[in-house]
Amino acid sequence: MRAALVVVDVQRDFCPGGALPVKEGDELVPRINRVIMTFEHDPLPVFFTRDWHPPNHMSFKSQGGIWPLHCVQGSAGAEFHPALRIPIKSIVISKAEDPQFEAYSGFQGTDLATRLNELGVDKIFLCGLTTDYCVKESAIDARHAGFEVEVIQDCIGAVDASPGDGKKAISEMQKAGARITNSAAVIKMMAGTQH
Repeated sequence: MRAALVVVDVQRDFCPGGALPVKEGDELVPRINRVIMTFEHDPLPVFFTRDWHPPNHMSFKSQGGIWPLHCVQGSAGAEFHPALRIPIKSIVISKAEDPQFEAYSGFQGTDLATRLNELGVDKIFLCGLTTDYCVKESAIDARHAGFEVEVIQDCIGAVDASPGDGKKAISEMQKAGARITNSAAVIKMMAGTQH
């Protein structure tokens, strides 16, 4: 089975000090980096998704949406967290580029599924931000696209706009057929496959 890692939206605007912060968002980065290094060492594909909104995106309050301005193309808030490890051969997938369409999932309106299939990937490991939106929707879409999915629970964080949203999202991902794991288990498993 060929695996890939998909790191979802670890951008400045979703970390403390950003427009839509996850309280512990920056604390996840060292754990995510350890997982990235494991995949990099194998070597196995590593993908990074990012919100890449035009300034007039329909999700913004200024356009009648529900969110403050965030992850605008080319802005500091749209940059990946400065401590996030980005391997040279990794692939960046930009989403929500069309002002008329929301895209929480890394698969929506992108070529992520095609790229994974071209690489012969049948199982993806998911981590990043946010549990209750982009991670959840990416996991569910990955299952619909036929991939096995493992969500790395200690490498995800929720906005929790309503208390309990993160826990609810984990339950929804499991109902869709995703498995929940942790970074230590992933690193141990990947180390066992290295020769």
